[in-house]
Amino acid sequence: MTARMNFQMELEQLHNRLAEMGEHVENTIDQVFRALEGKDQELLGTIIAGDRVIDDMERAIEAKCLSLITRQQPVASDLRVVTATLKVVTDIERIGDQAVDIAELALRNKQYSLYLISKPMPELIHSAKDMVHCAVDAFIQNNQEAAGQIIKMDDVVDDLFNHVKDEVVQMLRTDKMQDQSGERKADPDCLVDVLMIAKYLEKIGDHAVNICDWEMFRETGAIDSVRLL
Repeated sequence: MTARMNFQMELEQLHNRLAEMGEHVENTIDQVFRALEGKDQELLGTIIAGDRVIDDMERAIEAKCLSLITRQQPVASDLRVVTATLKVVTDIERIGDQAVDIAELALRNKQYSLYLISKPMPELIHSAKDMVHCAVDAFIQNNQEAAGQIIKMDDVVDDLFNHVKDEVVQMLRTDKMQDQSGERKADPDCLVDVLMIAKYLEKIGDHAVNICDWEMFRETGAIDSVRLL
C-alpha cells in the first residue's frame, strides 16, 4: 500500500469516528427530551454521567488528527481536512455539553412540561436537532451546498428562541402560566429554567453553523470570505 493510499484510509477512519461521535450526541439530545417529558430522573442521571464518553471520543479524534499531521505531513488540501476535523470535533463536544446542561436543569425540576409552558418549544427542539444531524452529515459527505442551506436554518432557530423568550418574559411579568388545567401561578425558577433550555438549544444551532463553516473552509480554505489556508 502506498503512503497516499494509507493516508486516505486513515482519513476515512477519522470520518467514521466523527460520524460515530455525531450520532452519539444526536442520541443524547433525543434522550434528554424524552427523559424530560417522561420525568425520567434515572435516565437524566445516566445522560449526565455519560458526558465522559463524549469527552473521550473528542480526545481520541484529536489525537488521531495530530498523529496524521505529524506523521504524514499533509499537503494544503489534506491539511484543511484534518484542521477542519479538529475544529468540528470541538463543536460536536460542545453540543454534547449543552445537552448535558439541559439534563442537569431538568433533573432539578420535576414539575413542569416544556410543551405546556411554551408553544414554540417543540419546534425549537426539532429544528436544533435537525441542524445538528444535517450539519454533521454535510461535513462527513463533503457537501458544501447542503452546508450553505443549513446555515440559513439558523435564522429559524433564532426566531423560535426569541418567541420562547418573549413568552417567558410575559409570564414572569404577569406571574401567571397557562396549562391544560387552566390558569395558575407560575414558578419563576421554572420559567427561568425554560428560558435557559431555549438558550442552550439556540447555542446548539450556533455550533451546527460552525460545523458548516468548517465544511466551507475544508473546500475553499476560507471562512467568511477570509482565506486562512
